[in-house]
Amino acid sequence: MSSQERTIRTGLHTTVRVDTMLTSALIAEFIAPSDHVWLVSPWITDVQIIDNSHGAYDALFGDVPPQNCRLSDAIARIAHGGAKIHVVTRPDAHNDDFLRRLKKAAEPERIHSARDLNIHEKTLCGNDWMLSGSMNFTIRGMSKNDERVTYTAGIDAAAQARLDLAERWGDAA
Repeated sequence: MSSQERTIRTGLHTTVRVDTMLTSALIAEFIAPSDHVWLVSPWITDVQIIDNSHGAYDALFGDVPPQNCRLSDAIARIAHGGAKIHVVTRPDAHNDDFLRRLKKAAEPERIHSARDLNIHEKTLCGNDWMLSGSMNFTIRGMSKNDERVTYTAGIDAAAQARLDLAERWGDAA
């Protein structure tokens, strides 16, 4: 199967943000969770990822929809849908809040985390899609820094990425 790609360059200079692309990918995961989702980033902040302040996503969230959804909540929701979540980040205190919230919100057997001092890759990957580029999943990475982010839709590219990630950081993909 062929892949389709869309690359965007984000930052204060371009006024382009990654929010819409990322929101769309995560909402698709809410509806049809992947078997395995990989989040790989040296630094991860528990950023607000889905703005539901106008109720646009109420149907996805159930009886008590939140106004905002943080990254840990979105990833935990995907885990509750049946996905195995793999998080790879640096062993830095900056990442602890995100990991703590994720592990509290999701079933422990659904979360596999690895710490790697040398990690520099930035990827979020499901069964048939992948978001990769220079952006850390942080406030600065997502809203301020000049970044290049590519969204790839295609089973082959995503499958290869998951195999590569599992080879490096374990736990079956």
